[in-house]
Amino acid sequence: MSSPTRGPDDDAYWQRPTPDAAPLGRPPQDQPATPEPPAYPGPPRTDPPAAYWRPPTIATPPPPRHMPAQDMDAIDEAEGSARTVTYGVGLVAGAVAVILICLLCGRALL
Repeated sequence: MSSPTRGPDDDAYWQRPTPDAAPLGRPPQDQPATPEPPAYPGPPRTDPPAAYWRPPTIATPPPPRHMPAQDMDAIDEAEGSARTVTYGVGLVAGAVAVILICLLCGRALL
């Protein structure tokens, strides 16, 4: 839309219309009829349980037994011997790796 170019009153195009002016609204549109939602009757009723029905019962278990006392000195000794075995296996594997690398490098140089 372009502004009119007719006379000196250029702001008249942008002014609000007078309250008694005819409305420039949209033509009335047909509104779609909203159907009534169906009535919800609720969930179906359930049958009551039989009169002799009872939930299963579980016997009360006995209280747990006490754990035996731990021998801290024996645990420390076992950890020490395990550490010794681990270090021994690591040293042997390292020595074998060094020997193999020396043999391979020696063959490459010759």
